[in-house]
Order: sequence, then structure tokens, then C-alpha cells
Amino acid sequence: MRTYLLRLYEDRIPAGHAPVYLPRAGRSVYVVEGGITVEFPEGTQHHGPESAWIGQDQIALTAGEENAVLWRWELVAPDAPSGALRSAPATSSDLKLQQEIELDEQFDWLMRCDRVDFPPGGVALTHVHQGPGIRCCLKGEITIETQGKTTVHPAGSAWFELGHAPVLAPTTESTDTSFIRCFILPQGCRLRSSIRYVLPEDAGKPKRQHYHVYGERMLTLP
Repeated sequence: MRTYLLRLYEDRIPAGHAPVYLPRAGRSVYVVEGGITVEFPEGTQHHGPESAWIGQDQIALTAGEENAVLWRWELVAPDAPSGALRSAPATSSDLKLQQEIELDEQFDWLMRCDRVDFPPGGVALTHVHQGPGIRCCLKGEITIETQGKTTVHPAGSAWFELGHAPVLAPTTESTDTSFIRCFILPQGCRLRSSIRYVLPEDAGKPKRQHYHVYGERMLTLP
């Protein structure tokens, strides 16, 4: 097993700002507000709100005609320097959450970014995943019950899930709830759901949540 850091930043880039440069890292960039153009070695790609770019190259980010708000996940070595946006004083980068994770070197790994949507009162029944990840609530409110602890996460709040530790996750009755998730999975999970239900009686119950995968990329670990 080797140890890595999984980080989540909230970046704010003013409209029309000069390109902001980021070094190589396993990275997911989700656009919360505005729009962003991502320049990478093979080309460029524009992303509007509620879309994501996933890759591992050094990149440049350029905001469009509106201010951009981004959630940016990065997988880096434990001794990596800060991932805050550099040499860009008009921007801001807030570290929302950082977590050490252990990955088995006998697996090859991928990074996936997706969205989970619940109707009012929806619940993710007690489950595990095939790898660790950081989630961030986009709207509504979700409660995470795991390892004997209960935490409540409103919009903008981030949390970590270990993967193999069972989680029960009810949501608020008052409104829809959505969260964005970036997690690290064995490459065998490519194009497959990583969820497994812990209680046999839950496996056949109707599931009210819906999933949208923005993308996944195979990783070369640092």
C-alpha cells in the first residue's frame, strides 16, 4: 500500500482573467458557476456549468465572459506542494478538504467524477464502494452515518468516504439534494457502478437516487 493525498479546492477565476497554469496531477475540475476553457497537450475543451474535465496533464484554465467557480480535486504525493492557483493574484483557491488515502499497488487505478441526485427524503441505503473519495454537496442537505459518527452536510460542505467503511446517507425531506463526487477506483470498475449494499434486504429495494457520470480517466500514480 502507498499513501497519497486527495484534495478538494474551490477556485474562483474572474471573467476574462489570463490563463492560470496547473502542473501535472490526477485531476477533476467541476464547473459550479460560469464557464472555463481547459487547455491540455492534445487540445482545448470548453466546459459550462454542471460539467467536468478529468485528466492528468499539465493544463491551463481560462474563464469566459462570467466569473468562474470551480471544484477541483487532485490526487498527489504526500509531499506535494500546495495546489492553490499560482501567480494569479486576482484568483482565489480555498482548500475545502484534504485526506490521506492508501492505494494498493497491485491494482491499476482510475479517477471518476460524477453527480448523485436525490428527491426529497431520498436515502442511500447502507453501502460500501470499491475505493475512497471526496464528495461535496451541491444543493440540499445530506447526513452521513459511518464508523459510529454522524455529520450533516448542507450545500458547499465536503466530506470524505473511505470506501470500504459502510455508509448510510439520508437526505432532507424539504428539497432535492445533489452532490458531486470524485473517487479513486480500481480500473476494473471502468464503466461499472462501484456500490455494494451491505444488508441483503436492501439489495432488492427500489433506489430513488440517480447518477450522472461526467467522466473517468486511467491514472499513472505519482
